Amino acid sequence: MKRLVLAVFALSLGAGSAALAADIPPAPPPPPPRAPATYVPAPIPLYNWTGFYLGGIAGYGFSSASTFSDTQASTFTSSTSNSFLGGGEVGVNWEFWGGVVIGAEGDFVWLPNTSNTVTAAGTGAVNGCCTATATINNRWLTLADARLGYAWDRLLIFAKGGGAFVGASNSSPTISGTGAMPLTLSGPSTNSGWNAGVGFEFAFWGTWSVKAEYDYVRLNSVSFTASGTPGSSPFAGDIINANNRVINLVLVGLNYKFGPW
Repeated sequence: MKRLVLAVFALSLGAGSAALAADIPPAPPPPPPRAPATYVPAPIPLYNWTGFYLGGIAGYGFSSASTFSDTQASTFTSSTSNSFLGGGEVGVNWEFWGGVVIGAEGDFVWLPNTSNTVTAAGTGAVNGCCTATATINNRWLTLADARLGYAWDRLLIFAKGGGAFVGASNSSPTISGTGAMPLTLSGPSTNSGWNAGVGFEFAFWGTWSVKAEYDYVRLNSVSFTASGTPGSSPFAGDIINANNRVINLVLVGLNYKFGPW
């Protein structure tokens, strides 16, 4: 009897366990394996044009013929000469507002053998016998400009404008004709004016950049006086005015930028 009770109890316990197991939901399937992480490189930052820069420039300068007049109603002819040039520059840029670049720049170039030669044929009673030839040699040129441009990453397109200053030396004129006498010509050794230009610049490696630009330089009128006693020598006492003096510059440059600050 005791064995019968134990058997019934064991059977009942097994049936309950089976029913409880039937009520438990099956375990979820294991998650799929994760794909290996892919490397996403950080975006390359845009070039920043802000900073100071120093550089060298070289190029070609050519002058337009000037307009001359004098106090003796002479007839003038003039010629120009062109030359290679070289020098240096210094400047500063500030980039803001999504690519707008403003700045200031100073250029200094030597102008070897760039001259304006003028020949005057006298028409008055005193100097009608003779002609005089003089040369105005431009020796150096300085530009002080403001710049405004727009940058597409490492490419900068710009316009510039400001003041122009030139230094010159005047050779003593040569006079030919009957009764010609020695004569000297005196005048200012410097002149000033304005300039305007356009160009582009490209940062090709680190903070090194190359540029190309065109500049139009317009100088003020300047007067030269021929020394001597009026009436005693051809062109003596004559005052010659040089007007509309223009220099055109085509420049290339190499700059190194310090910054941004």
